[in-house]
Amino acid sequence: MSTISPLRGAAAIVGASLGGVPMAPGRSALEILGEAVHGALADAGLKLSDVDGLFTGSSYHFLAGLSVAEYLGIHPKFCEATMVGGSSYVGHLLTAAMALHTGQCEVALICYGSNQGSGFGKLKSMAETPLYEAPYEPRYPISSYALAAARHMHQYGTTREDLAHIAVAARQWAQLNPLAHARDPLSIEQVLASRLVSDPLSVLDCCLVTDGGGALVLVRSERAKDFPKPPVYVLGAAAATWHRQIGSMPDLTVTAAAESGPRAFAMAGLAPKDVDVLELYDAFTINTLLFLEDLGFCAKGEGGAFVRNGRIAPGGALPVNTNGGGLSCCHPGMYGMFLLIEAMQQLRAEAGDRQVPNAEIALCHGNGGVLSSQVTALLGTAATV
Repeated sequence: MSTISPLRGAAAIVGASLGGVPMAPGRSALEILGEAVHGALADAGLKLSDVDGLFTGSSYHFLAGLSVAEYLGIHPKFCEATMVGGSSYVGHLLTAAMALHTGQCEVALICYGSNQGSGFGKLKSMAETPLYEAPYEPRYPISSYALAAARHMHQYGTTREDLAHIAVAARQWAQLNPLAHARDPLSIEQVLASRLVSDPLSVLDCCLVTDGGGALVLVRSERAKDFPKPPVYVLGAAAATWHRQIGSMPDLTVTAAAESGPRAFAMAGLAPKDVDVLELYDAFTINTLLFLEDLGFCAKGEGGAFVRNGRIAPGGALPVNTNGGGLSCCHPGMYGMFLLIEAMQQLRAEAGDRQVPNAEIALCHGNGGVLSSQVTALLGTAATV
């Protein structure tokens, strides 16, 4: 029998906050980050001077840890700014838990801010040109995800309508979230009729481009009950990276979530059947389908059938992306932070009209690059520790 990791339940989230969601015109990325940080610290009943561990990443700042620490006016004794794309903040959850467990810091702050929607608008080209792909002039990153979608369709018979069910479910959740950017009704027919951007993905298969920021405050579990709000415990987390560019992906239908998921479940001593709510990085509709398969919620190739008929929508058997996800709530360049905050709200029973009844265990799965970096985390209430 395997031994459950000593990191299971060793750290707890005691504060969380959003900032600038979904749009914050006229504000910088750091200002949005600062709003989220002050909100999370207030949620935890702490001050900036209490923070001695900083975990952050940015599309704007080459030395993100230094820029954020200086802006906030803090002097952390542990700073970690690993950047592996949108999954980075789920990864920071693991390193923050490790730093707390080993005594490297006492109060860990994970934070992110972006004004991508109102600040510089359209996505910019990659700074790092993919040498062997650039001659074909792909649209980055959507063409990479379109390749994965097309291969899944060819190999397993998945359809555009299957993917449309994912977009519609996300919108139905967003309609229950007053902070979601896209709340208009959406039908399968509208998704199928929307403009193709990179075949087979249409504009409604793609995430939003918005502003937004978020912050989390963590402490060691033995301190967790000393804070104003119910703590949420880090039960398990794991990361896996198999490639950088899509041309190096070993199998376009299998992501490294197939590795990170089982390791995170093993650390937590849990299985997919134990999960009450899923927050999956849905930069594109194909992401949700691939991650449901790779994380073990359905068999490989069965994702299309699995998401039909409202299964992942409000009232369905498996609540997925309960804030509306990147497809309908917000997506300020990198989305990993928002997975964690929505899970936190669900486990605290603070999600209002979109609250999943009796939610005790949440799975968050982050994605970075072009299905490149995958990080899975399992969070739980005090009843699960």
